[in-house]
Amino acid sequence: MVSKYMAEQKPHPNRVVERVQTGVRMEKRLLKVLKGVAEYHEISLGDLLEGIVLHAFEGKSPFGQESLERIAALKGIYGLDLTAEDSHRLNEQA
Repeated sequence: MVSKYMAEQKPHPNRVVERVQTGVRMEKRLLKVLKGVAEYHEISLGDLLEGIVLHAFEGKSPFGQESLERIAALKGIYGLDLTAEDSHRLNEQA
């Protein structure tokens, strides 16, 4: 099963965009799960993040049930126990 955002893009014409390189810092286990999801869908990490953000901006979920099950499995593999509730309470170790 392909994520919702990829399925929704197919009937629409491609859009030309300008992409820039960025150095974003992210929690290590979260990044591993995201890379696993991108690999599962055979897309780049950047494409995955763009899709997630564009859906979030419209209040939509970017993932279907099969993708959510895959994400849960990857979270278990990489020990990711963070939730949305933790998003504003993350601190780095010194």
